Amino acid sequence: MALSTTGWIDLASPSHPFFFHALADEIPDVTFRTTVRNKTETVDLAEEVGFDYTVIGRDFDNPLLRKVGIPLRTGQLALSAPTADVSLSSRNAMCILASKTRGIPSIHFTDNDITAHVDGLRYEKLYNRLEAMATHNVVPSSFEIDELVKRGADPGSIHTYDGYKEDIYIADFDPDPSFTDQFPFEEYIVIRPEALDAAYVDAEHSLVPDLLRGATERDIPVVYLPRGRGDEAHAHPYDETQVYVPEGALNGLQLAWHCRCMLTGSGTMAREAACMEKPAVSFFPNTLLSVDQEMEAQGRIFHSREPATILNYVDGLGDADVSPDRTRSRAVRDQVVELVGELIDGE
Repeated sequence: MALSTTGWIDLASPSHPFFFHALADEIPDVTFRTTVRNKTETVDLAEEVGFDYTVIGRDFDNPLLRKVGIPLRTGQLALSAPTADVSLSSRNAMCILASKTRGIPSIHFTDNDITAHVDGLRYEKLYNRLEAMATHNVVPSSFEIDELVKRGADPGSIHTYDGYKEDIYIADFDPDPSFTDQFPFEEYIVIRPEALDAAYVDAEHSLVPDLLRGATERDIPVVYLPRGRGDEAHAHPYDETQVYVPEGALNGLQLAWHCRCMLTGSGTMAREAACMEKPAVSFFPNTLLSVDQEMEAQGRIFHSREPATILNYVDGLGDADVSPDRTRSRAVRDQVVELVGELIDGE
């Protein structure tokens, strides 16, 4: 790998800072420059992990504006992104298209094959087809490869690894024993709502009100992480000793490690907890991704859309003190680092 190689990382969602920081730290002889999309906690988390970054573009609360915002930000990236030899992104057609415009190869990570199971997602499927235009697509081995090919990806552009993207940044996770000092309680569960405004989510109502009510009735303290699109109101009936809403972004890995159980309407935070061997519940309101189906089959994630069933599961958890074992995650991280290094060398 040439000493002068420059990589461009584009962070578009809150899970990206941890993933790409862990990956970039392990790739030698590449200088990375970073751009960040102003979306929920993404900028705060990029700051927390130590990225030197430039904010380009933003997310919008209004669904129509979000659709307009994607091509707008693609144009902003094409004009303003740093000069680089290769780009790295995840679930990010904006970076892929901007890379093509700038004539540089792109390495794209995804574990989302949800459109294989959901009909009528014209806009989402178009976005996925644009993602498939990446020079290289890196996916977990449980991913439905045929789905990427159907989206238009060249089979030769698809590279697999054994494990999950969450393993990459869990590999070097270091629990902070003082983390829970900021909460008005010691033991807690985490609840993160569904992304009900996402095109691939097929649900009219959130389970969060029922979960919060049931948890407080059972005297189970909650750290609640609203998505900032009106769902913060679900916490209003409760005081902070029952339902605590952080004022700013929190380290999701610390949250997962110290909680009694992670409950989320999306996949990432459940997989983070599961990769740490912590109890995890998904109440995702649709067919699970292949990675989540694999974890559910292995008994590492519990999936339900019944609030009482979920809370009974939480009540039934033991108090075993799980010691961190990152051996498997480190092996996954090393495999992906080697793969990405080879792809960069090949370009």
